[in-house]
Amino acid sequence: MQRILLVLLLAGCATSAPVAENLKAIPENLRPTADEALKRVIHAKGVQIYECREQKWVFVAPEAELYDERGNLIGRHYAGPQWEATGDGSRVLGTVKTRAEAPEAGAIPWLLLTAKSVGGRGYFSDVTSVQRVATHGGVAPGSGCPHDGLVARVSYTADYYFFHAR
Repeated sequence: MQRILLVLLLAGCATSAPVAENLKAIPENLRPTADEALKRVIHAKGVQIYECREQKWVFVAPEAELYDERGNLIGRHYAGPQWEATGDGSRVLGTVKTRAEAPEAGAIPWLLLTAKSVGGRGYFSDVTSVQRVATHGGVAPGSGCPHDGLVARVSYTADYYFFHAR
């Protein structure tokens, strides 16, 4: 019995170690308050949408699918910015609190957002902060935009760390 418990304990440590290491690599200004704890990590895959306005690319909205740690589709991310759970309709609305340049060239910035529930009770309802980290891609096209109204959908991925009150 003790061996089984030890194996389970070690397996739990092995799965949380990468998350703990990733949290250490996050810049200080993007860390949530001391009274918040990590609730879950969700991977996003989608696009950042830009529109050409007055010969400049202007950010419009994200559009992404959200996946849990097992790769199951659990929700979507869209304008607001908002994160919505597929199963229960719970969702949160984020407001950018602070940002940091992504360590990878061509990647959208890392963010810390305050969050508030704007949907029903469920998967996202008690989230108080969201970090966007480990971003790949998503920056506006580098070339000038030829005419107003042109839309660019730039692929990106990111990890979203959701925090709740302790």
